[in-house]
Amino acid sequence: MNWLVVLPVIVPFAMAAVTLCLRNHLRLQGRAAISGALVHFVVCMFLLARVAKTGIVTVQIGSWPAPFGITLAADHFSAILVAVTGILGLSVTAYSRAEIRVGMLAAGYQPLLHILIGGVCGAFLTGDLFNLYVWFEVMLMASFGLLVMGGEKQQLDGGVKYVMINLFATLLFISGIGLLYGMTGTLNMADLHFAVQQVEHKGLLTAVAALFMTAFGIKAGIFPLFFWLPVSYHTPPVDVSTIMAGLLTKVGVYALIRMFTLVFIFDIAYTHGILLAAGVLTMIVGVLGTAAFYEFRRILSFHIISQVGYMVLGLALFTPLALTGAVFFLVHNMIVKANLFLISGVCRQKAGSFDLGRLGGLYKNHGFITILFFISAFSLAGFPPLSGFWAKFLVIRAGLEAKAYVAAAAAIVVGLLTTYSMTKIWAEAFWKPAPAAESVPEPELDKQGPGQSDFWLYAPIVVLVMLTLAMGLLPGPFVNLAGSAAHELMNPGIYVEAVLGGGR
Repeated sequence: MNWLVVLPVIVPFAMAAVTLCLRNHLRLQGRAAISGALVHFVVCMFLLARVAKTGIVTVQIGSWPAPFGITLAADHFSAILVAVTGILGLSVTAYSRAEIRVGMLAAGYQPLLHILIGGVCGAFLTGDLFNLYVWFEVMLMASFGLLVMGGEKQQLDGGVKYVMINLFATLLFISGIGLLYGMTGTLNMADLHFAVQQVEHKGLLTAVAALFMTAFGIKAGIFPLFFWLPVSYHTPPVDVSTIMAGLLTKVGVYALIRMFTLVFIFDIAYTHGILLAAGVLTMIVGVLGTAAFYEFRRILSFHIISQVGYMVLGLALFTPLALTGAVFFLVHNMIVKANLFLISGVCRQKAGSFDLGRLGGLYKNHGFITILFFISAFSLAGFPPLSGFWAKFLVIRAGLEAKAYVAAAAAIVVGLLTTYSMTKIWAEAFWKPAPAAESVPEPELDKQGPGQSDFWLYAPIVVLVMLTLAMGLLPGPFVNLAGSAAHELMNPGIYVEAVLGGGR
């Protein structure tokens, strides 16, 4: 068995078991959690290096050959996303040492966090649809547990909305799986690439494609299926918001890209036309939503929506350059968006609130976090030479080359509006004078968990900012890696041959 493909899934679940056993020894649990996250990060990087060197790596669990057994497959696309998951998992675990309260640690925060990370890696690596459904369920259960942990009213309100709409998406997903299996007799993704071509009733197949598009669209938060996201992501602790913002919606985007480059490519004009419209509207509605709110994490939540629109646009254009842009954008956004949520937590720690009206003076009193915010925020907005500039440049150029001028223009305008919303946070939280002390609640420093230290607050943010700078100042290797992923996505025969081998 090729353990490198399996380890990114096994390690987090093993650490979930270990940290659960240590729930009454919180210091030991904290050390075990960060050691496990470090090991997970290392195996994810080894997997990416192996795929970059030798190409797609697969494993058939129990030696049952595909399409009859359970397949795990790591191509460039999934290996890149698994690597970023390793980075974010380590960053959030480190940040948790200073942020998460003792009560949440005792209630099972660390086991749930590692189960969530394991579920995300499983979704990225699985080679069949039923196991993708299983991993979605694993992620849903773990994320719901994290979302309502603390038991505050707004957490329960956001958590119920989150789980109800995601259960609806699950119902659509499992219905689509049943219909697709009934028409093709297989759920292995590589096998489906051939099987759907044999289906006579292409109209019915297109309807099934629409079911999958809706189910994954809800998970990704695309227009008009995003409404659950802004009411959920601002309610839990910062660490939970960060891991959900950085990873969960991106699993939905991953599933869309995987299925609509490998399986549902028999009616591109129709399916990808819908995705094009959805991508443009997602960008516009998401960024307009940022203007309506004055709360740090609510603004960032709406930005998740608008940025997902760029990724869906890259998929919809369906050219090598557009998919390169979509993959690069995914990586850039996972890092930058997660980092902005972490920075919002530091601002709350230092100034006592997420409400922009109650923040102020951070530039004067906390210069270092101001610099870190400035780099991340303007990378999100697409300022050169930061990573967001190259991500948007690739997608917009692909739009112009494909003569999708309206979509390209929308992408440019949304970039400008993103700058406006980032400037709003900058002006209110960092630049304006601090409000009177009596109007700001005391920071909840006395309620933090063990190991509270500014080192654990700042270290993951600094690392993610350095990654952002590396992607912006030295974009070549990252664009080449994204280009390799796009090449495999545009030529599904490479994935099919790696998974099925002589099976076809």
